[in-house]
Amino acid sequence: MEVTPEEITRQIQNAKKGKQDAFKFLLDHYWNGVFGFQMKRVRNEHEAEDITIEAFAKAFDKIDSFDEKYSFSTWLVTISKNIQIDKSRKKNASVYTNLDTTNEQLTHIADHSPTPEDKLITEQNLAQLLRYIKQLKPHYQEVINLRYFQEMSYNDISETLEEPLNNVKVRLLRARKLLAEIISQEK
Repeated sequence: MEVTPEEITRQIQNAKKGKQDAFKFLLDHYWNGVFGFQMKRVRNEHEAEDITIEAFAKAFDKIDSFDEKYSFSTWLVTISKNIQIDKSRKKNASVYTNLDTTNEQLTHIADHSPTPEDKLITEQNLAQLLRYIKQLKPHYQEVINLRYFQEMSYNDISETLEEPLNNVKVRLLRARKLLAEIISQEK
C-alpha cells in the first residue's frame, strides 16, 4: 500500500497532538530512509542505528516546530546528519561531553493505552515469546525485558540504561516493531 502525502500530513498533525499511533507510523515509514542514509555515512550498523534512534527522538521532541510545507523526510535526514556531524566532532576531538538532550525531551509521546504489540506480548506463550525476543539484537532484548518483564517505567529504564528518555522511547518503539515482524513471519 502506497502512503499518500495527505496521509503523511495527517499523521504529522496527529503526532503534534501527541497521538502514539502517529509517532509509530512516522517511525515505521521513515526508519529505513534515515537508517540507510546513516549507513552510507558511518558504515557501522550499530552507530547508524544509534544516530537514527537519536534523530527520531529529537524530531519527535521538536515535532511542533516542523513546518508542513517542507518534506518531513528531508527534515529527519537533516537532523540525523547534524547528530552524526556532532558525534564525529566529539569523537575526533576525543573530548567526552554529554549529548545536548535533556530528560524533559519527548514528553509528547503518549503511553496511555496498550498497543497491539503490548497485548501480544502479554498474551503470548512465554517460552515462544522468549524465542522470538532472542532473535532481536541485544540492546532491543534489553529494553523489551526491562519494560515488559521487569515492568519498569520509561524513566526507570532511562536511569538503568543511563540513556536519555527520548532514546529509550524510540528504541522501545523500534524493538516492538521488529518483534512484531518476527512474530508475524513465524506464523
